[in-house]
Amino acid sequence: MALALQTFPTVEDAGAALKAAGTRYLGGGTLVVRAANEGDVSISGFIRSTEPALSIIRISGGEVRIGASVTMAAIARHPDLAPLAHAARAVGGPAIRNMATVGGNLFAPTPYGDFTVALLALDATVTTDYGELPIETFLAKRESNHAIVTAVGFTLPKEGGFRFLKQSRVKPKGVAVLSIATVLEQAQDGTVTSARIALGCMADRPIRARAAEKALIGRKLTADGIAPALAVAHDGTSPPTDPIASAWYRNEVLPVHLGRLLLA
Repeated sequence: MALALQTFPTVEDAGAALKAAGTRYLGGGTLVVRAANEGDVSISGFIRSTEPALSIIRISGGEVRIGASVTMAAIARHPDLAPLAHAARAVGGPAIRNMATVGGNLFAPTPYGDFTVALLALDATVTTDYGELPIETFLAKRESNHAIVTAVGFTLPKEGGFRFLKQSRVKPKGVAVLSIATVLEQAQDGTVTSARIALGCMADRPIRARAAEKALIGRKLTADGIAPALAVAHDGTSPPTDPIASAWYRNEVLPVHLGRLLLA
């Protein structure tokens, strides 16, 4: 079946064209083109926009804005985004990272979407052609959201405050068993004063580990200090069973890898 591709100079024009039945927005194509190749007959054509703002990274005073068409490869090599380089490189191999975009990763189903886990820990905002949303709000309704994502924004964490881990069975570019991102703030004595923990592959989309976050506050990052957080790391999770790993296995290894990340 032939698929039409329409290119528009503005997001506004692309958004108008997306109202046609069967159309999908085309960013890097690593998700929607794969779906079409695998026989998704609901797709009749692709829409894309070449608006320049979609491909720009802006950093000012620690505030970051990344256009939705920016690729994982571009993030990984950007000198001012070094804390995020590991998370960007967790997405596929080099060929995938050259195509996969920030906007597309927000829609990636489990067990994909590793970079979105990082954005969730960073408390990012998602800008669409309809406005701006907290990333948690966006993720909760992403399947019913027909807006075009234009950018994500977040504040760069303090040095050493962001940590990311992806566990997979195949190195270096295997699909995730789970992924974890944390953003922590600590007092001078090492006591945790603020914690955000995001989990990938522990539900049908990236989620916060709120019980573990709460349990870390007022504790130090020692084996004894993090033990209460590890004990409740599973709370609120519903990991899938898939060819990569069972739900049981993901539940078993979550506290192990979260502990390693917190003690790193």
